[in-house]
Amino acid sequence: MTMDTRDDVPVIELRHVEKHFGDLHVLRDINLKVSRGEVLVVIGPSGSGKSTMCRTINRLETIDSGEILIEGKPLPAEGRELAAMRAELGMVFQSFNLFAHKTILENVTLGPIDVLGMKREDAEKRAMELLARVGVAEQAAKVPAQLSGGQQQRVAIARSLAMNPKAMMFDEPTSALDPEMINEVLDVMVELARGGMTMVVVTHEMNFARRVADRVVFMADGQIVEEGAPDEFFDHPATQRARDFLDSIKGH
Repeated sequence: MTMDTRDDVPVIELRHVEKHFGDLHVLRDINLKVSRGEVLVVIGPSGSGKSTMCRTINRLETIDSGEILIEGKPLPAEGRELAAMRAELGMVFQSFNLFAHKTILENVTLGPIDVLGMKREDAEKRAMELLARVGVAEQAAKVPAQLSGGQQQRVAIARSLAMNPKAMMFDEPTSALDPEMINEVLDVMVELARGGMTMVVVTHEMNFARRVADRVVFMADGQIVEEGAPDEFFDHPATQRARDFLDSIKGH
């Protein structure tokens, strides 16, 4: 009997990734694997390269050297192949990036209709299911400006899910939100994680990291300084750099 090894291949893999912005060395020899169904949370001080690393995974940022693989295949440089692979990687940003003049329903159905070739009727049915899942179905006919920031971010998550992604990336998805809206977005992300979604989450929300992550990656100065299980990392950080960082955020 042959075993299906697809689950053995990381959904996302970075090998020796290097990136400069001019003289600034923002990613230094990044090596990282994300397994199917894994929730990987990336934390670290501002300017540590977390968001840049996240953005290289679907080539919103190019890399200087190294390799990025999605399900074992190198990330295409450009063109149709890149667009197809991007469609398989959901991305949720700090800013919601919704189309201001389209309704919530139109925002969520646009990708499935235009990129996946879904019939409008099917796309709208799926969109309403997803909007209900993230708790904003009653907002479907409104435009983004009529929604709170927390609601808009939940729409952005539904929009990514509508593309049936292999993995979801979250680049500080709550950092632009008022405190009372943060939990409503984190709650949706917790449910996604429990449902088995492969997730890479760049965040400052340490309680979320501790509660939901399968693995925490700590970055500083463009490098992965340490990684491990959440309890191990938060209770017994192995490096002075991580200890200093955790001390600095206590009480925040």
